[in-house]
Amino acid sequence: MNICNNKKVLHDYFIEDKYEVGVVLQGWEVKAIREGRVQLKDSYVKIRNGELWLMGCHIAALYSASTHVNPDTERIKKLLLHKQEINKLIGKVEQRGYSLVALNLHFSKGRVKAEIALAKGKKLFDKRAVLKERELNREKAQLIKQYKRI
Repeated sequence: MNICNNKKVLHDYFIEDKYEVGVVLQGWEVKAIREGRVQLKDSYVKIRNGELWLMGCHIAALYSASTHVNPDTERIKKLLLHKQEINKLIGKVEQRGYSLVALNLHFSKGRVKAEIALAKGKKLFDKRAVLKERELNREKAQLIKQYKRI
C-alpha cells in the first residue's frame, strides 16, 4: 500500500537502480504516517559512517499522539539495508553525477518501507526533451482520436 510519492524525482533524475529499505521510526511518526501526514518532496539519502540516512522527510506531528513527546518534524531517519548493498551504493555514489534519492514510502507486511533509487541528475536540455516528447505524444493521440471519429 503506497503512502506517498516523490514525483519531483522523476522530473529531475534518471533512475538507475531501485532498492526497498526499512526505516527506523518513532511511535508518533508511524501514527502520523498512517494518517498520511508525510511529505517526501525535498528528501534525499545521505551516507555517513557506512550507514544510510533519510534527510528532509517531513512528518507532521499528530497532536493526539502523545503529551510527553516533543516531536521533531524534520528528524533524520536511519535506513536499514544489508552491508554489502550499502558498500555497493557507496562505490556508485562516489562516481561523478550519481546520488541517492527517496522515491516513495509504502507499507510492506505492516511495516513502513522506503523505496530509494540510485539516480543521475538530468541537465536542462534533457528536461526540455522529455517535455517536448510528451507534448508530441499527446498531439499524436489527439490526431488518432480525430481520425477514428471520421
